[in-house]
Amino acid sequence: MANPNQEIKYTKIFINNQFVNSVSGKTFPTVNPSTGKKLADIAEGDKADVELAVKAAKAAFVRTSTWRQMDASARGALLWKLSTLMERDASVLASLESLDNGKPFPNAMYDVQGSIKCLRYYAGLADKVGGDTIPSDGPHFTYTRKEPVGVVGQIIPWNYPLAMLSWKWGPALAAGCTIVMKPAEQTPLTALYMAALSKEAGFPDGVINVVPGYGPTAGGAISSHPEIRKVAFTGSVEVGKIIMAAAANSNLKKVSLELGGKSPLVICEDANVDQAAMIAYMAVFENQGQCCIAATRTFVHESIYDQFVQKAGELAKARKVGNPFTEGTVHGPQIDDTQYKKILGYIEVGQKEGAKLVTGGKTVGSEGYFIEPTIFANVTDDMTIAKEEIFGPVQSIIKYKTLDEAIERANNTAFGLAAGIVTNDINKALAFSHSVEAGSVWVNTYLAVVNQAPFGGYKQSGIGRELGKDSLEGYLETKSVSIRLPAKF
Repeated sequence: MANPNQEIKYTKIFINNQFVNSVSGKTFPTVNPSTGKKLADIAEGDKADVELAVKAAKAAFVRTSTWRQMDASARGALLWKLSTLMERDASVLASLESLDNGKPFPNAMYDVQGSIKCLRYYAGLADKVGGDTIPSDGPHFTYTRKEPVGVVGQIIPWNYPLAMLSWKWGPALAAGCTIVMKPAEQTPLTALYMAALSKEAGFPDGVINVVPGYGPTAGGAISSHPEIRKVAFTGSVEVGKIIMAAAANSNLKKVSLELGGKSPLVICEDANVDQAAMIAYMAVFENQGQCCIAATRTFVHESIYDQFVQKAGELAKARKVGNPFTEGTVHGPQIDDTQYKKILGYIEVGQKEGAKLVTGGKTVGSEGYFIEPTIFANVTDDMTIAKEEIFGPVQSIIKYKTLDEAIERANNTAFGLAAGIVTNDINKALAFSHSVEAGSVWVNTYLAVVNQAPFGGYKQSGIGRELGKDSLEGYLETKSVSIRLPAKF
């Protein structure tokens, strides 16, 4: 059940299976974006706290530790136990997510259920990790081992807090790593609750550590720490570059980055306009447009352009914006005042540069950070709203003539996270899927992210992959072992 008055039990840093105050004693507020008012004061971790967390994680990773000696199947059982505790407390987690992030409660519950499935996927993979035997030359027996990287740092964003936690905890724990995680300062509540559940599930001391704090301090300390062997980050390109530089300048730690996007969705002339408009509507306005794969560049064939714009406008106007705990709400607030003002600034720029405002563009209500679902037509590729990631509920509808032209224009970006096409022609679907430069491509659907398939970007949308077996590989080292035999057998 949704609970807008959900108790906030955990506000401290979680290190070595204990909740503790920050070394500095500082706190920072986490705010309800529906009201703009403080929910709680959270312990503010920084370099000193990260140091303690890394110390605990290192101790948990020593060769003789309980965690290192644990069977892989037992690690999987712990992950499954954690998922059952999430199932038990699903309403609590979803309520905390809605309070802290602003997403409608049904969407938050969907994220909880998806996160449970993610952890269960990796629970099943934990004892499926193995090396190979290799037919080497000479009298040698050669094989490979897959071994955990070690202590890993994980920095997650505010748009899907619980989902991003599960995407990172799952493969890291299945691989046998230990974790120091920094949740986004805007949304620390579910990460801290999950920390408490991890202790209840039975994870040994030091395996999971959660240090809330700000990017330049806590995040910077993780990225540059010489004893963290991998850092995984989801967020902006700008911060991704900073993290990659810090990783290189410290100890050349492994890096996986899932960054921004400006994803294209191409609507072909043979598409059913009503169905295509609905796919595009969900592709851009999901999560208040605060989605890295949002299809904010909607390319529509010139023969159906006007009809599509009209239908898109009708859908956007009918979208119910409001309090995330109110029944029927499908669109909540933006995350904070900074993002709110940034989005409104892009809307203003779009109008100044000559795009046609079809609907939206205004704020909603007198409190919180609500913005109407916004649609621009007559958008050209050189406009700011067609080039830069807005991370808000703003759809740019762009006209095109041929599929080849649409593909070239879709690829004319520094990003390459996702792309989609709506068509009844399999040849067009395959031509687009094989030609577009994106890590995920969807045909006649969008946002079809599944735990079993790798997820990540081309170009400046990232390095490495989340989800699937590919993500697990990112937390493993491969060791080759050769043993001399008395003869060639």
